[in-house]
Amino acid sequence: MNERKTAIVTGSATGVGAATAELLAARGCNVVVNYTRSGKEARQTADRCEASGAETRMVRGDVSEDADCQALAAAAMDAWGRIDYLVNNAGRTKFNPFANLHGIDKRDFLDIYAVNVVGAYQMIRAVEPHMRALGSGAVVNNSSIGGVTGIASSIPYAASKAALNLMTKSLAHVLGPEIRINSVAPGMIQTRWLKGGMGDAAYEGMLDMAGSILPLKQVAEPRHVAEVIVWFLEGAPLVTGETLIADSGAHLGQLPPLSSGDSG
Repeated sequence: MNERKTAIVTGSATGVGAATAELLAARGCNVVVNYTRSGKEARQTADRCEASGAETRMVRGDVSEDADCQALAAAAMDAWGRIDYLVNNAGRTKFNPFANLHGIDKRDFLDIYAVNVVGAYQMIRAVEPHMRALGSGAVVNNSSIGGVTGIASSIPYAASKAALNLMTKSLAHVLGPEIRINSVAPGMIQTRWLKGGMGDAAYEGMLDMAGSILPLKQVAEPRHVAEVIVWFLEGAPLVTGETLIADSGAHLGQLPPLSSGDSG
């Protein structure tokens, strides 16, 4: 068995997934880089991981298909004989204003849930026996603040992330003691995915607004979320079943400034 730890990061061609794969590689992991359509970007992610000394495997696969999930686990086992970490990062949405109830149909709900909830479950099921055989493992689900506040790119997306958070808690009851599982709920992230969904003008306006009203005055970059994910994987030995919000304080709401006479 390879002594170097092994991670599978779904949806790791770009954005948070790519940043997570690269950070894990820099910290001594071999990495399975997963993608569905962005093969060129996946190759670039793999190259950056390898530049850190990691071995990689690029695996094209759709996590909504159970056979593809099994293939991802098999790729890691065939290459290195172990699976230490799983990051369920692959996600799907349909950008749609909440008030436009007719902009979403049954197919949209099913397609979004198939990736965001069912896909995560199938990946966990695929790696679970290998982590148990190893005697330890950690899973992190990349969720969303939308799953906590209900505000997101669309109603089915927010609902799917709420389901993912609860599924994390449910699975924590049965995956221990060998396997820890937690969720990270980011707020807005500066990614190609978000910019493409919002459009250039709305995206730039969001960045400007966030810079003035968020308590921490910044919108996350992919590396910020990756750092939280990797902390859950490598640290937090007694934490499982939790959802950690990482949103620069957006969930706190916009607070008015305190006057000099206010206290407490």
